[in-house]
Amino acid sequence: MFDLVIRGGTLVTAGQTGVADVGIDEPHVVQIGGEMRGRREIAAAGLYVFPGGVDAHVHLSQPAPPAPGRELWVDDFFSGSLAAIAGGVTTVGNMTFQWPGETLVDALERDLKAAAREAAVDVILHPVLTEPTDAVIAQIPALADSGHTSLKIFMTRSNFEPQLERYLEAMRQAGMAKMLTLVHCEDGAVMRFVHQRLAAEGRDAVRYYPDSRPVYTEASATERAIAMAQAAGAPIYVVHLSSAAALAHCRRARAAGERVYVETRPLYLYLTRERFEDPDGAKYVGAPALREPADVAALWGGLESGDIQCVCTDHAPWNLRQKLDPTLTVANARQGVADLETLMPMLFSEGVVKRGLSLSRFVEITSTNAAKLFGLYPQKGTIAVGADADLVVWDAERRRRIDGALMQSRAGYSVYDGLDVQGWPAYTISRGEVVLDHGTISAPRGRGRWVRRGPTAAL
Repeated sequence: MFDLVIRGGTLVTAGQTGVADVGIDEPHVVQIGGEMRGRREIAAAGLYVFPGGVDAHVHLSQPAPPAPGRELWVDDFFSGSLAAIAGGVTTVGNMTFQWPGETLVDALERDLKAAAREAAVDVILHPVLTEPTDAVIAQIPALADSGHTSLKIFMTRSNFEPQLERYLEAMRQAGMAKMLTLVHCEDGAVMRFVHQRLAAEGRDAVRYYPDSRPVYTEASATERAIAMAQAAGAPIYVVHLSSAAALAHCRRARAAGERVYVETRPLYLYLTRERFEDPDGAKYVGAPALREPADVAALWGGLESGDIQCVCTDHAPWNLRQKLDPTLTVANARQGVADLETLMPMLFSEGVVKRGLSLSRFVEITSTNAAKLFGLYPQKGTIAVGADADLVVWDAERRRRIDGALMQSRAGYSVYDGLDVQGWPAYTISRGEVVLDHGTISAPRGRGRWVRRGPTAAL
């Protein structure tokens, strides 16, 4: 007698698909197929059973401390968890920024406490290196020993060029510790020059945001990040890649045997730069900017071919008042949108239903690959005996029109409002506990756990 049995669903993993019952004793899958009974049973005939989504790139804590006049992202670990659950995501990877005067260890301790109080799904933390002092770099091996096996750097920061050798040393230390370095690939110095020229020409309104971050600023930074990885002898994970040109650099590097992994985000799969001609175009601001239809086509090709390994959200939620603030310019427009709840449904609808993306590929790019790269596999990212029972029972026929005002994020809107989407979770199960049942979320604040990670695994 198991705690939970999922009866008759079509199980889909990165490697195979087949109909079988699943027996669960919290927190693990304990049997697949064969005779079983459950204290609770879910009838899943005609439905898919996927591994829970692993969104390895979210922002549920603030990049800087609260201060008078400083606007903050509107979600925290709890509201973000509810959005994740509603969309079938059971593990989130939060970007944890050093605040002024903090070490990486200080920042992680702060967010670990916040996640323990608030998170309703499982959490990993990516320490963001903003001040690469010798003392901070010296902490990197200890981070890996304590289960934090990733590091994030921004090539956009004003201190990137002056401290490049220290950033390289941080990457080297991370590689030696079998950590994965996440890199935001945009050339900050070139972008600041472009911003100045636009302002001098009177073109610094947010409608010109795509002009302020042209493709070449991303493509050149991506090529440079690959060279940095080669110099440091370390693997890298290019976050939120948006353009065909940047993808081509990554494809060539991977073909040459370099450990370069690519993430894209939903914005770049569904939207293009003409949105900035709309009166409310500022709500589409993200970094990098929206691109051309040819870039969208290249990204879909990369998902189908395997050149892109992960789709994650970069969930960074603002409300409309914050996004549409008329005082903002291309230099300080608020970057990011709420995307956690729509990540998996939209990719299923647009990718699997409309474009013929295979079910196993869908599972790879929403769960399995991220679990492997970030040291979670096979605890997360698959359906297997002994794995955490993080599952989503998926109704491929359910249709729903997106309305951000009715969703779980505190943003109150979605950049996809009005879009009809086919395929939504019927149940979300986190560590064997049913936390979503046909739209009703039952997960309490603080039930989520921080997950200790192992080394990054090559794909």
